[in-house]
Amino acid sequence: MPSHSRDLVQHAWKEFASHDADRIAAVFTEDAEWLAPPGNATALALDCPSHLIGRQAIARFLAEDFPRLFVRDVTVTFHGFHADGDRVVVEETMTATLADGKHYANDYCLVFHLRDGLIHRVREYLDTARGHHMIFGSTA
Repeated sequence: MPSHSRDLVQHAWKEFASHDADRIAAVFTEDAEWLAPPGNATALALDCPSHLIGRQAIARFLAEDFPRLFVRDVTVTFHGFHADGDRVVVEETMTATLADGKHYANDYCLVFHLRDGLIHRVREYLDTARGHHMIFGSTA
């Protein structure tokens, strides 16, 4: 397991991409939280909460729910990993093919808060209007 905060988050992305719930859960604290904007298109399309609480809930979402919407060609292009102590900011663009065959592309900024070498909290920021347009064909 990586020891530096930036290395730890880069390692976590590899685990996320595995879609293996056990591997994903292993990078989070037991009481981890993932906070995305309320009413974001992914949460609405999957009928999932935008605030996930607990490593098992986060792992289940990334391993089981996420692939139901973003079904193939998921690509994450990283624009930066910026670390300061126990916080890592990730700038990225994600593209994918949606379950209905449409193309998805959106920019994200994620702030990871680490505790004891594990991810304790993730705050996710994205263009929610663009996400709604890409997934539902309209803005919310």
